[in-house]
Amino acid sequence: QVQLVESGGGLVQPGGSLRLSCAASGSDFSAYTMGWYRQAPGEQRVLVAGITTLGITHYEDSVMGRFAISRDNAKKTVYLQMNSLKPEDTAVYYCNRNIPWWTWGQGTQVTVSS
Repeated sequence: QVQLVESGGGLVQPGGSLRLSCAASGSDFSAYTMGWYRQAPGEQRVLVAGITTLGITHYEDSVMGRFAISRDNAKKTVYLQMNSLKPEDTAVYYCNRNIPWWTWGQGTQVTVSS
């Protein structure tokens, strides 16, 4: 059974940066496209960034040019570098593979506020 553990969230001022990490134990991590999702209060969980097994990345329009997803297959870890953060980036952030998803982790809270 795959376990996903996200970390790196916190409180940051607008314009600041954070780097999220997600470790995936118990999986053939390198065989899957991975993604970062976020869920704001009262909203659905949405995909904001993805990275294929070949390292091809894609981003949701609102984070394009500010966020960067990367992966380290040896460490079974996916990262999300978030720069120029805005209050609307406030959400719980989760990682997962592409559909069909593994069981979701607990996520990591990102709060952007002055």
